[in-house]
Amino acid sequence: MSKLVTELHIIGENGNMFDTDMEYIIPLYQRAYAWEDKQLTQLIEDINDVAEDSNYYIGSLIVSKQFGRYEVVDGQQRLTSLYLLLNCLGIKTKPTLTFACREKSNYTLRNIEELLLENRSKIDMDRIEPGIQRGIRILSHELTKDHFDRESFMEKLAKIIVYRIEVPENTDLNRYYEIMNTRGEQLEQHDILKATLMSYLSDDSEKGLFAKIWDACSDMTGYVQMHFISKNNAVREAIFGSEWNSMPPNSWQKYKKAISGTTQETTGHKICDLIEKNFKVEDDEGYVDGDVRVRFESVIEFPYFLLHTLKVYVSLYGVTHEIATSKIVDELLDDKKLLDAFNRVVSCGITDTGRIADSKEDFARGFIICLLRTRYLFDKYIIKREYANDSADGEWSLKSLYVSGQQSKKKAYYGNSEFTRSGEWKRTNDWRTKTNIMMQSALRVSYTSPKVMHWITKLLIWLSEADCKNIKNDAITKFDKVAENIAIDAVRENFFQVCSNGVYAMGVNTPHIVFNYLDYLLWNDDRNGKKKKYSDFVFEFRNSVEHWYPQNPSEGTFEQWKDGVDQFGNLCIIQRNVNSKFSNMSPEAKKSTFKDMIVKGSIKLRIMSELTEKNGDKPASLYWKERAYKAHEEEMLGHLKKACNIE
Repeated sequence: MSKLVTELHIIGENGNMFDTDMEYIIPLYQRAYAWEDKQLTQLIEDINDVAEDSNYYIGSLIVSKQFGRYEVVDGQQRLTSLYLLLNCLGIKTKPTLTFACREKSNYTLRNIEELLLENRSKIDMDRIEPGIQRGIRILSHELTKDHFDRESFMEKLAKIIVYRIEVPENTDLNRYYEIMNTRGEQLEQHDILKATLMSYLSDDSEKGLFAKIWDACSDMTGYVQMHFISKNNAVREAIFGSEWNSMPPNSWQKYKKAISGTTQETTGHKICDLIEKNFKVEDDEGYVDGDVRVRFESVIEFPYFLLHTLKVYVSLYGVTHEIATSKIVDELLDDKKLLDAFNRVVSCGITDTGRIADSKEDFARGFIICLLRTRYLFDKYIIKREYANDSADGEWSLKSLYVSGQQSKKKAYYGNSEFTRSGEWKRTNDWRTKTNIMMQSALRVSYTSPKVMHWITKLLIWLSEADCKNIKNDAITKFDKVAENIAIDAVRENFFQVCSNGVYAMGVNTPHIVFNYLDYLLWNDDRNGKKKKYSDFVFEFRNSVEHWYPQNPSEGTFEQWKDGVDQFGNLCIIQRNVNSKFSNMSPEAKKSTFKDMIVKGSIKLRIMSELTEKNGDKPASLYWKERAYKAHEEEMLGHLKKACNIE
């Protein structure tokens, strides 16, 4: 790790992070302390969420060493909150945190204990800073709740790490602070990881090569090819071929030859770049269908992509933990544990060739190659959001980068990624592209948290295995089935294996993947049929499981249904922002009131609405509850059971 980066434990055997001879001073150009309930309760929750077997990174502290003390450039809100937290826990801290020219703030920090004891007679309340006093009150309240486990909390607090990062000498701190706050750019875990991995390389030219590849991959906008910029596109063509669409090589020497000898502009931003007045981040755009300008948005951010790539690397190289009973990587994709995840692989990982810790230089080279190759596959085969011209309404997209023109006049354009065998028609590929888009978008909207997007990892591993053999032969034509099998496994494990004795009554706890996979099956059957009723259907973030026949009818206007209301046949999935009245309305009232939502909603919901009709003298709601829902459930379960091979 760089000498400018220091790992600080909040508390430890030798005291706490404020037990130092160096003073932290908050300069006047920074705002006063302002964290309130939301931020402080989140801080407590983050600490309580720490796992027992690992350290937990909670943020970075950017400082500048000035006249024998640290001037806090960025991170002062968290730093002050941690100082207050330790004092609220009764942990003695040295008076090493001060505010420049803010006498009230300093007076309040020196009298935290009296404020906690409410010894108002011993302090001058007119000299108390309200923001800090409010923070003390909120933290004290959280730490004295009935369910608060102090012993467990202290054990977890001991695992919390902050990285103190010193900016280079002669940095214009006012300009740096302005940039950090207006653009929101700061040194994050992945910046520290980059520096750490680069430190494994002894040769400066190799470090430069590593940085250029890393910077290109770290920009998750657009396609990675477009982040390699050089004269006459020499670097781009050396890595991705003359058509800019070939798999990057798996040889470190080829990268050295392609990049090291050319002038290459990187997409990463150094501090000296950021503080330039004319600094500007270029947008990555291209064209489809003639003059339609498009931009692309990734479904995950770079820290999560690094975690996916680490799992790909572990799979490709058969990395295991030196302690056979321990996991080399966590199942959860937690960006706050990014450094810990890589440290475990480097420190404890073993392969067929030996311990990774004994060949860190090889790991750095191997990982950066894996990062670029995985990013290429991610761009080409994992869905994105595509925005046409200046539209704010995006759509799911599975496109590859292609090139038109000759030599220096070459330009990028985007067309459907290829999922066909050699010689098959373009319309066959368009058909398969649509199938892949629908299956992946069903997975995407089912797993909204990036921490549980394991489907991306599984697809990337399948694409990468055996030197990417699956994209070089007819196996790619079955890529949609690989994705569908992920959905099938989830439905089997979390629905069919949970429900017993033929009773499918999980209510609002029914996993979203069950509804979305069912919609995929209904859409696919319809596409292969004659009616084409659902050709307009798209997967959206419908994140609320609701009862079609309500649990609690509005003001007792119709009969409550107690014994079957949670059955799968009576459930639908809708957007969370739909009027809250939806949950208490009768089925026929929902059908008439929410026509516009239903016609664009889940296919299962559309079918339920169609089936909500009166039967003879029986009102629609009563008939639904007595008979219609059951027939609907049996039909829907039939689709799922057939697809999941359930008897």
